[in-house]
Amino acid sequence: MEPSLFDDVAVILRGLVPEDLGEVRAHARRWGIKVWFGAAKPAREHFEAQVLGRTADPAAKVLALEVGFHAEHPKEDENAAVLERLLAHEVEWRDIVGEEPVAGAFLGRAAHWRRISETWPDPDLSAPDIAFEVAARITDYVVAIEPLRRT
Repeated sequence: MEPSLFDDVAVILRGLVPEDLGEVRAHARRWGIKVWFGAAKPAREHFEAQVLGRTADPAAKVLALEVGFHAEHPKEDENAAVLERLLAHEVEWRDIVGEEPVAGAFLGRAAHWRRISETWPDPDLSAPDIAFEVAARITDYVVAIEPLRRT
């Protein structure tokens, strides 16, 4: 079976993420990747890139790619607390990830989840450098948010 875009992203990430953050864990699938640290099972708080429908980004005509951080705890107040803690350090993480990310409600059906993420309208998922671009952008989020998330 041929590796997918997100399998390639996982390989590249392991070379980009600073070693002092620990072992990069990743679960790649056909339409996305989850990235986390710690336990073998994917964490409720993780970094993600995923292909979404065009409704996720008003500028998209066909699809959108979301890249960023997710808090996916079962209870809304847990997710809100994670986001609130990170927003208290917004100046710090925006220095690294810039103004593109939106902090707020999850894109999709799970309205009680939270995110700090951005969408890319209609990316060319077959472009030769797309895996590196996605991995580099996830790395930006990891470097900006993971140390703050741990405190």
